[in-house]
Amino acid sequence: MLFNPYQQKKTWKYLLFAFAVVIVCGSLFYTNYLAKNIAKSERTRAQVWAMSMKQVLASDDNDFLNYVFAVRDSSQVPAIITDERGEFISSKGLDSTKTFIQDIGEVVEPGKKKLQYDPRYFEAELATMKSQHEPIKMPIPMGGKGYWLVYYQDSPLLTQLKYFPYVQLSVIAIFLLLAYAVFSSSRRSEQNQVWVGLAKETAHQLGTPISSLMAWIELLKDKFNAEEDQLILEMENDVQRLEIVADRFSKIGSKPQLVPHSVYNAVQEFVDYFRIRVSDKINFEVHGDPELLAGLNIPLFDWVIENLLKNAVNAITGPGSITVEISPGKKQVIIDVTDTGKGIPRSKFATVFQPGYTTRKRGWGLGLSLTKRIIENYHEGQIFVRDSELGKGTTFRILLKSLN
Repeated sequence: MLFNPYQQKKTWKYLLFAFAVVIVCGSLFYTNYLAKNIAKSERTRAQVWAMSMKQVLASDDNDFLNYVFAVRDSSQVPAIITDERGEFISSKGLDSTKTFIQDIGEVVEPGKKKLQYDPRYFEAELATMKSQHEPIKMPIPMGGKGYWLVYYQDSPLLTQLKYFPYVQLSVIAIFLLLAYAVFSSSRRSEQNQVWVGLAKETAHQLGTPISSLMAWIELLKDKFNAEEDQLILEMENDVQRLEIVADRFSKIGSKPQLVPHSVYNAVQEFVDYFRIRVSDKINFEVHGDPELLAGLNIPLFDWVIENLLKNAVNAITGPGSITVEISPGKKQVIIDVTDTGKGIPRSKFATVFQPGYTTRKRGWGLGLSLTKRIIENYHEGQIFVRDSELGKGTTFRILLKSLN
């Protein structure tokens, strides 16, 4: 398996993730532990209140009753007592604005009406209590037969405690996501600045030897009177190509200018340069309408065609062909680059454009990634694998905005 520095996972990221999982699990476990303990305490409080109610009904001692009332009122756990049939007996800790309603039917005193419990409110509260806890059974006081059922629900404190870890974890997760986004953006910006500076310095360093080579070629022409010598002309083409490459690097980081240009002519010019520098076993064909125009930055667009043709050549073992079809679409110019190479698995149609992806022992796997960026970011177009079949070949498709 080839080493890929762009896809290598960092150990510290796994450790950080594992540490975050430990914190989350620890927080949930401890909060659950506290919630269980508080729930036990609240059940005990509900039992104490139920016993106090039993003592209130069974005792005539005023001092003792005052003590019982104090104990009863100190418990903040909402509770309701019913009989075996579900008839309401008593309650505590409920909303006082909803525990009574006026009965317009019976008048107790002139100008006053009897107050009674709102059955809808109590039914709703009782249903909530039943869903949360099993009732506490308590024998009916004063020798009564049967038993009472004491229902209670979680206090506001316990309810808040149950939801607190999820709120806490949500806040932490949002903070971490924001921090990661800011950190990643800052890191990418810093990396881009480094690469832009390196590219511009490379272009500057290439400038001197390129100028010297151009001067030496002119001297060769004069010395040997070889203005039409094919070898010298091709040397001159290569030096001019180096000049274009240096110009590309010098403009990295700057927004490229797009000018109307014949797509067919741009492709044909590069293919003419490229075909004599690869094996003569590969046949090149370019078909299309020279009148189809698109906004192009020629140095960058040549880079795109160069990367696609190089990949096509590398995919072909032995004799083969590479065909470029340029055709009109709906407000688009369609460019199909088809080779008769080894093909790409369908599962890799998107992966081939990722930085670092390569099937060769040499190379960084940046060609198609750079090609996609030039087409999509700089030319506002699209590029994708239109079709591929293992052992038969591949077609890459480029879509550009038409100016016709």
